Amino acid sequence: MQMHAAIEGARIWFEDTGGSGAPVVFLHAGSGSSRLWKHQLSAFAAAGYRAIAYDRRGHGQTTVTDEAASSAADELLALLDHLAIERAHLVGTAAGGIASFDFALSYPGRTRSVVVANSHGGVQDEDYLALQRRLRPPPFDALPGELRELGPSYRAANPAGVEAWKALEHESLRGGAMPKVVTRNRITFAALATIAAPLLLLTGDADLYIPPPALRLFADRLPNARTAVIPACGHSAYWEQPERFNEIVLDFLRTYP
Repeated sequence: MQMHAAIEGARIWFEDTGGSGAPVVFLHAGSGSSRLWKHQLSAFAAAGYRAIAYDRRGHGQTTVTDEAASSAADELLALLDHLAIERAHLVGTAAGGIASFDFALSYPGRTRSVVVANSHGGVQDEDYLALQRRLRPPPFDALPGELRELGPSYRAANPAGVEAWKALEHESLRGGAMPKVVTRNRITFAALATIAAPLLLLTGDADLYIPPPALRLFADRLPNARTAVIPACGHSAYWEQPERFNEIVLDFLRTYP
């Protein structure tokens, strides 16, 4: 099922596989839209889950009827209410990971588990921000999206996949700037440590945003979180290595029905 959900201030475009399984909501990257989850929706539905992906404000086919800023957490809450979903597993990548953290902090009773992939998480601790500045100095943002977000192994081996990703990126942003995620909370490691829901963090070994040493910072400060690193993979694990991505996430979700 593909359709719009009319919520306060927006008409949210979403895709829902339906079914009676536990709902899994996919939150896309800042450079993308729900269409980039095409390798996940059918796979998770086949595994018995109700898989849902939607376009956040400023992306894809979602339209805004009120320009007043709405937090990503409240937007997702409205969508869950529209779909009569009480609790959901969240799978967020990159900026979608920030939205997932914010939702789990804001609405713990509505959160079954949280998977955050290839995301710096929006963490505001100063030492972590300094690390991010070292990793990505100002010229980094001027690089083409595919260089920042797709790993070299994927770009070398799959030129058709790179072109498909680029086309979806352009379509998702409608040629405009990448919207920032509006959060309800100031995200810090101390705040994240209060999340009671099961948590999985994963990255690629060639991710320029969150390389393995940065992921280890999360692991050190969030001892209850599970972590995984996908070899020969950049910032878009769900796209570059979807079979491995799906395997890791499904294995995690089966532990927490």
